[in-house]
Amino acid sequence: MAFVTRFAPSPTGYLHLGHAYSALTAYRAAQAANGRFLLRIEDIDQTRCRPEFEAAIYEDLAWLGLRWEAPVRRQSDHFADYGAALDRLIAMGVVYRCFKTRKEVLDEIARAPHLSAAGPDGPAYVGAPLAADEERALLAEGAPFAWRLSIAAARDRLGAAFETLSFLVEDGRAQRVRARPQIFGDAVIARKDSGTSYHLASVHDDATQGVTHVIRGEDLAAAAHLHRLLQALLGYPEVVYRHHPLMTDDTGRRYAKRDKSETLRALRAAGETPALIRARLGFR
Repeated sequence: MAFVTRFAPSPTGYLHLGHAYSALTAYRAAQAANGRFLLRIEDIDQTRCRPEFEAAIYEDLAWLGLRWEAPVRRQSDHFADYGAALDRLIAMGVVYRCFKTRKEVLDEIARAPHLSAAGPDGPAYVGAPLAADEERALLAEGAPFAWRLSIAAARDRLGAAFETLSFLVEDGRAQRVRARPQIFGDAVIARKDSGTSYHLASVHDDATQGVTHVIRGEDLAAAAHLHRLLQALLGYPEVVYRHHPLMTDDTGRRYAKRDKSETLRALRAAGETPALIRARLGFR
């Protein structure tokens, strides 16, 4: 099987050393497997993404010595594709409109905390569709809503296959992991304003681009459980996951876009070379 992986940053700030480590990890894995390395721009958040940050991504990665296939897939060019995937989930009856605000969801969880176990993104909220007349009234008012993936409906849809869902992880050694998407509760997979989410867009793009290996930080390891469910529902190919450690500064704090002194742009301006950056991150 051909090896295809990707690096998929969001242009909401300048790349830092943590991004460089992730990109180099995926790039070197593709080289070692004589495979393909893709760059994808995950810019569905149109309020935070900026053209100057996207331009800097290309500049910084090229400076590091990375090369990728063209054209680069930009998620903002494919909202219609994500909408079509969402429509398929709607037709299956596995998603529902949730009109509750984040505060209302948290208040509901607080009233019955025993019903919402801790999940990767906080308490795992489980809701239900509104009665048809209530929903019609809210839609007529133009009320905002999010599309939530119903774990109960997904379980009913897949039947016995839900209980045997698993995915392959190659972290040190290859092992098959039982998928437990219920740890997310009824996850938000699209919003009225954008029509998609990180989860839906990422899974759709990996399938569309033929990605075989998803290599990303260990902070996203839990997402594989939900993504495996979306793959099963939408009939997308299964992928192999690898999760690398997160880079930290001298105090043990994870690098973030707020760390302006550790952006590749700033380090380059300070006289750092690509070779020094690669060595600093453990790459020859």
